[in-house]
Amino acid sequence: MPDRPEVTAVEIARLAGVGRAAVSNWRRRHPDFPRPVGGSDSSPTFALADVESWLQGQGKIAELPLLERAWQQLETLRDPAGHPAAPLVPAGAFLLLLHREPQAWQALAGESDTRLATALPRALARLAVQTFGADGAARLGLPGLLGSTYLDLVRLLARLAAEHGPAAAYEQVLTRHAEANTRQLSPTPPEAAELLAAVAGEPATVLDPAVGLAAVLLALPPATGRYGQDADPVVAALALLRLALHAPAAEAGPLPLDLRAGDSLRADAHPGLTADAVLCQPPYNERDWGHDELQYDSRWPAGQVPPRGESELAWVLHCLSHTRPGGLAALLLPPTVASRRAGRRVRAELLRSGALRAVIALPAGAAPPYGVPLHLWVLRRPAPGDDFRQVLLLDAAAGRPAGEGGRERVDWADLRATVVTAWRGFDLAAGAGQPLPADRPGVHRVVAAIDLLDDETDLSPARHVPPAAPAGGAAALAHLRGRLAELLGPLAEPDAVLPGVARPEPSEAPAPAVVTVGELVRSGALEVFSSGPGVPARPAADGAAGTPVLTDQDVVEGGTPGAVLDGAADAPVLTRAGDVLVPALGGAARVVHAGGPLEGAALGRQLHLLRPDQALLDPEFLAGQLRSTGLTRRAASHASTTARLDIRRVELARLPLARQRLLGAAFARIAAFDAALHQAAALGRALSQGLTDGLADGTLALEPGEQ
Repeated sequence: MPDRPEVTAVEIARLAGVGRAAVSNWRRRHPDFPRPVGGSDSSPTFALADVESWLQGQGKIAELPLLERAWQQLETLRDPAGHPAAPLVPAGAFLLLLHREPQAWQALAGESDTRLATALPRALARLAVQTFGADGAARLGLPGLLGSTYLDLVRLLARLAAEHGPAAAYEQVLTRHAEANTRQLSPTPPEAAELLAAVAGEPATVLDPAVGLAAVLLALPPATGRYGQDADPVVAALALLRLALHAPAAEAGPLPLDLRAGDSLRADAHPGLTADAVLCQPPYNERDWGHDELQYDSRWPAGQVPPRGESELAWVLHCLSHTRPGGLAALLLPPTVASRRAGRRVRAELLRSGALRAVIALPAGAAPPYGVPLHLWVLRRPAPGDDFRQVLLLDAAAGRPAGEGGRERVDWADLRATVVTAWRGFDLAAGAGQPLPADRPGVHRVVAAIDLLDDETDLSPARHVPPAAPAGGAAALAHLRGRLAELLGPLAEPDAVLPGVARPEPSEAPAPAVVTVGELVRSGALEVFSSGPGVPARPAADGAAGTPVLTDQDVVEGGTPGAVLDGAADAPVLTRAGDVLVPALGGAARVVHAGGPLEGAALGRQLHLLRPDQALLDPEFLAGQLRSTGLTRRAASHASTTARLDIRRVELARLPLARQRLLGAAFARIAAFDAALHQAAALGRALSQGLTDGLADGTLALEPGEQ
């Protein structure tokens, strides 16, 4: 492995916010561009320090972000023959030390490298035992001696943690690893994990037998007894550290966490455990899951061994076997599991036993693979005397055009409210022996298990949930027509609503100076709050009103907060009039107005809040600058699958306040025009789809003049 951090041309492009072709041009055109120090002729590597110095000298970057420095240092620790994520384990253990025992690092920070190389591993091993039990250090596989490269890394991590907090720093490092290794990890997104946790209710103990990076267990309260297993020992260690970093620092160890490494189907690490809930997103389409050696396993009911090609059903039965009588199991599964002919006998047995309680079709984009509309299966292990045999079939993907997917298109507040409300109503009625909720055409239907038992035993909700009639019929569509005409009126005359522009006159005056957001923060002209994973929240439809919570999706789509504070956050940052909200991925910026729907909201996930001193900075000017494509692109951290805005690197023109306000008023008019366009487009789609559906199913008829 290299002695000092090295970067490829792709990573140089990422640092500078340009394409790879630009880096190739720099190498040809600039004789002083750093020479390769490794790699191959087709894929050379360059010394990071030399590249950083050259980019700064050329004015292409102001300063290399601290996260990027730490990441490149981590890369130098990676053994090409080892696990790509292995260096993240000691890095996470060090951040855990900062989280639980900051005074221990304060005592060690001033030591020489020779002393620190042996003292720090001992401190980490002691902490692992205190936090995870007697075998804690062994479960993490911590090294006994640290080299100088690792010591450089921990000092960078200490600075990163001082700026963002140890847990947030680890989240950033894990995200950076996932961006660089997209094929290795496909973690369950936090929104899908929160949905699984909401369906489970308030269990005292939870098992995730395919724990991955512990996204599902992380969505549960820290006091929950959490168990997990992963086939990859390194990933299991990362998950354990991630959970511990999100636990309260003052909580005495050992923590109620028991995550083990091993193949859950072949080598169950928790034999005999029956949890209140088992939640997971298992691996899909595995052929070698242990079919031959597990023929007589006790987990298969009535001798119904899952077929070789039905690994997902083997996971369903495994989860059910670890659920206490009356307990719940919930799994995210591919839609084909509900209908493949090979699995019909196992599905039939789940229906006959009363274990299967709900199959919920989710929209594409809910969880990886993002192009596939996954299903959420909910089961309860039958208790003695339980003769309930009804199944809730819910189509939460209904109304979405075929092929429309992507994470950014999922309305999570609406989806969670739909799923959780329907499931809880059904489950509570079933448990109390009360009448089950009435069917809702187009949304859900309760079906007797015996009515689903046929030659196919197809459990796909779309096959059984009747389509919805157009809401309100012709009268509602007429109202939509009127509202759309209202909106389109001003939009048809853009000159009346948009600011007039012209080519600027040639000027001898130099271009205005620029200042970065980071410099404005240091000068006191601006405050920046970054939310990271955000505060705990629940859908607003779940119950009584509370403090609204904004998410990045609310800002991007121009919507209002769809969730409320869960009550577990300590003194959350609340928006004020004049604040500017920016998603962590960039692409949008909104100003909070006095009395508007965004005022007084808490920060949800992936948001930056910029609070300007309005005697020095105009909020509308600031928001307009942050919506500029070129400006935000220069401040973005680019990766193969995503671009994340480094808010402190954003450069703004240094203009007098009067000029800022003039431009800010123009930016506000443009933003209002854009919002009206989006609203008109949404109304137009609803109108055209309602007309199409009504004419197709006969609930609408053509007027006489159209016939």
